[in-house]
Amino acid sequence: MSSRRSEALAFSLVTGINHAMAKLVDIWDSMGIMEEQRVERMETVKKHIEGLLNDMITEEEALKHRIRTNVITFEKQLDTLCLEMSMDPYKLEEGLTVLQIEKNLRLRVEVLTKEKGDRLKELHGLQQQDKELCLELCVTPYYVPTGSIPSRTQLQEFREHLKTLSEEKKSRAKVFSGLREDIRKLMEDMGQKPETSLEKESVCHGEEIFLLTHENIKALQLLLSQMKVKKESLMNTLAELKERAISLWNRLEALEQDRTAFQESVRGTLSDQIAQWQGEVDRLTVLQKAMLEDVIDKVRQELVALWDKCNQGTEHREPFNAHICDDDFTEELLALHDAELLKVKNYYDQAKPLLEVLQKWEKYWALFLDFEKKANDPNRFSNRGGALLKEAKEKVKVQKMLPKLEEELRTGVESWEKDQGTAFLVQGQRVMTYISTQWEEHKQLRGKEKSERVTTSKKGEMTTLFKTPTKRAHGGMNTLTPNKIRKQTPTQPIMVRSYSCNSSSTFISVPSSKPPLSQIQMQKTKSLERSSSSQRTPLQEYNGTEEKNPVDISYSDFTGDLSKKTNDAVFNSTAKDLF
Repeated sequence: MSSRRSEALAFSLVTGINHAMAKLVDIWDSMGIMEEQRVERMETVKKHIEGLLNDMITEEEALKHRIRTNVITFEKQLDTLCLEMSMDPYKLEEGLTVLQIEKNLRLRVEVLTKEKGDRLKELHGLQQQDKELCLELCVTPYYVPTGSIPSRTQLQEFREHLKTLSEEKKSRAKVFSGLREDIRKLMEDMGQKPETSLEKESVCHGEEIFLLTHENIKALQLLLSQMKVKKESLMNTLAELKERAISLWNRLEALEQDRTAFQESVRGTLSDQIAQWQGEVDRLTVLQKAMLEDVIDKVRQELVALWDKCNQGTEHREPFNAHICDDDFTEELLALHDAELLKVKNYYDQAKPLLEVLQKWEKYWALFLDFEKKANDPNRFSNRGGALLKEAKEKVKVQKMLPKLEEELRTGVESWEKDQGTAFLVQGQRVMTYISTQWEEHKQLRGKEKSERVTTSKKGEMTTLFKTPTKRAHGGMNTLTPNKIRKQTPTQPIMVRSYSCNSSSTFISVPSSKPPLSQIQMQKTKSLERSSSSQRTPLQEYNGTEEKNPVDISYSDFTGDLSKKTNDAVFNSTAKDLF
């Protein structure tokens, strides 16, 4: 369609020229211009038209050349831009004219040039933000090659990097503000004024005075820990002054209303409170000097009570006995008593867990001895109201707790001695030796009681032989009622109740198709002697009658041996004399 229009336009152009020449000829004819002049004029018209057309052709050829040059230039620029901006090379569509190629290339160059400028502008802004953040956080700036155009990916990574730095800045700023607030509060609590430059900067309210660096954070954390230690030290000092003042109040028998009034008057920071309590201690110390004798007597009473509380024997007390008996009441003597009292208090604080366990063991040991004493009382079977059941439950509890506490003491003392580097003594003895001594003393006492019962029993038998026989009841013989005979298995002895002139009743053993009890006991004694000749256990040491040095025995061993004896058909502890 476009070719037809151009052809019609060219035909109309030729037609127009022909009409113009014909009109010129008519004008020339009317003017009477001769042929020669007409030819000259027509040549002039021809030259003019040809020159005009030649000029137009020249211009169009120049335009064509310029377009081709632009295409080459744009292609080079596009290649350079794509390389700088890390983009794929631009590809032209096929079948395009030179003008279309030039136009597409030109437009593409303009787009990429604009994008290049935008990237460089954004890069500059990001670099400015990065520079400020890196300066505040003291970190290395984000690396971008000098003179290069960042790609879209690099710009995105740069944005994410700045986002991370901004979050880190907020986090550090929060940590900084928290540390500075804690330091400021601690200083206010202690009543301390900033001395060093770091302390002054810490309590300053300016937010930009600190660079948000890890080193500054560590410095503030160190300062905070030092402040905490200092506050703790002041708290300990205040507690010591309070304890000292209370001790002096007690020694001087100060009135309760005076104590309360002073305590309510104490106000202010830790330093102020320490100063006030120190003044009170100084005042009480002056009063104490005028009452040295009474004060020293009270310190001695407190020291003796603490010695007893720590179970310390004579080896700990004898070195200080000379000062205890000293009647020359001076400040130096009071200082010696205070130093010894402080030493024993420190020991008590260190050994308090072990002393509490030992006190608990002694409590259960007293219960055990009480149960042993009750076991020898035959009247306990006449109790009513579940007393025996309650006693049995408590006895089981004691049987469980004694070995448990002994093991806890053993392990605890081993750990304590390892940490302290010294022996843990109870009344001058090692703990397990002390416990073994208690067992040994109980064993000897039990053996002594047994011997006394055997002696008393023999004397009673000898007295009975010389008594006048009493008249027997009708029937000739004492017969046992069926309900007095306890049913037994063939392998067990039959237990019957025997009534005598004595008020107490006792179970005795009437063997059924078995040798007498004395013979059984003799056989057991021989077997025990044969086994003891090879090796004796702590329980056998405990149950022996000969006197030996204390050995370490536990409650579980002791009760195990007692259970063996209980199985020998003895239901009442008063029948233990048979053994």
